[in-house]
Amino acid sequence: MITVKPFKALRPTKEKASLCAALPYDVMSSLEAREMVKDNPYSFLHVDRAEIDLPKETNIYDECVYAKARQNLLDLEEKGIYINDNERKYYFYRQIMNGRGQTGIVGCALIDDYIEGRIKKHEFTREDKEIDRIKHVDTCSAHTGPIFLTYKSSSCLDEIIEKATQGEPIYDFVAEDGVRHTVWTSVDGQMDAQIENEFKKLDALYIADGHHRCASAVKVGIKRRNENKNHTGNEEYNYFLSVIFPSSSLAILDYNRLLKDLNGYTKDQLLSLIQEKVGDVSDFEGEGPFKPQEKHTVGIYLEGKWYKVKFHQSICEAQKAVDRLDCAILQKYLLSDILGIDDPRSDKRIDFAGGIRGLSYLEERCAQDMVMAISMYPTSLDDLMAVADNGDVMPPKSTWFEPKLRSGLLIHKI
Repeated sequence: MITVKPFKALRPTKEKASLCAALPYDVMSSLEAREMVKDNPYSFLHVDRAEIDLPKETNIYDECVYAKARQNLLDLEEKGIYINDNERKYYFYRQIMNGRGQTGIVGCALIDDYIEGRIKKHEFTREDKEIDRIKHVDTCSAHTGPIFLTYKSSSCLDEIIEKATQGEPIYDFVAEDGVRHTVWTSVDGQMDAQIENEFKKLDALYIADGHHRCASAVKVGIKRRNENKNHTGNEEYNYFLSVIFPSSSLAILDYNRLLKDLNGYTKDQLLSLIQEKVGDVSDFEGEGPFKPQEKHTVGIYLEGKWYKVKFHQSICEAQKAVDRLDCAILQKYLLSDILGIDDPRSDKRIDFAGGIRGLSYLEERCAQDMVMAISMYPTSLDDLMAVADNGDVMPPKSTWFEPKLRSGLLIHKI
């Protein structure tokens, strides 16, 4: 049984919503964030990346940054840029990018569902990144960035989403990157009760994106439970802000690899080793970069030429779902066994590029600071959920979701 509750959102006025909405804090550097907001005092990056309002030499993890984030959030509310909804409700958030739309239900998930394994993860988290968001959430006393969750499709929830999104939206705008963002609220208390009951029928939710935000929100909740002698379980800190999409509406993009060196091998030696240990290597004769069209196939860009690699069948038949993933096969048999990259999280010889950048970006990087690129076939939602169901975690940089959820549209105060 899954618990998802309606909530009273802190949110921008309709007139300011498009200016307030911001990309997630972790998809840009501090310098990039400063540039993005230089002409926009309303951007939610002033809360999520508050160091942009402090001297450039400020350590982004200094306590003053979290204090500034809290003050900026309070200022937005006090100046009337943000308003508080008076009633608990669910919200519906639609994004349309390049003609493809996805609509999720916005509500607050129970931290116990995460603690007890009903909200399932597929990635490890880093302690330093968790600590940053723990301090941010705890100091602001709010969940400022939603967790991107998904569920195995429910026809009843689909019907509710369809009904709710027929009415007048509270927000509807196209962001600077061309993505359209539309938000509705639930129609009435009867709809709210339906949504809550339908989530109770689910066995699990899955984290699509936002593992660090999720883990941090849960740890803040646990911290406040321990600090509150009168804890009842109904407090807002027991829940975290989520946008929950049916898995059938989502798409995962490829997450490609870039290498700084060939571990001492020549091109011919490396291709020979790949042929022997990884898969059948063939020249790609088509125009432009090679984009894999099926599972267990990758592209190799080396010395200005693309090659197609079809993994040997023998290495694709592992018993565990996680070991059958293309990224896992690539990591074990090529990156680790041949190129000596055992920990891609920390090894400086490898870099990653989300599919949103396009494959021409891989060629550009190889002309600048890299010697080899690997184009990947995207991980599927079914694979993600199978790995999570088994309690396993994927290799780093296995999934890239687009479009990214905007922060600053709906805030959950705790």
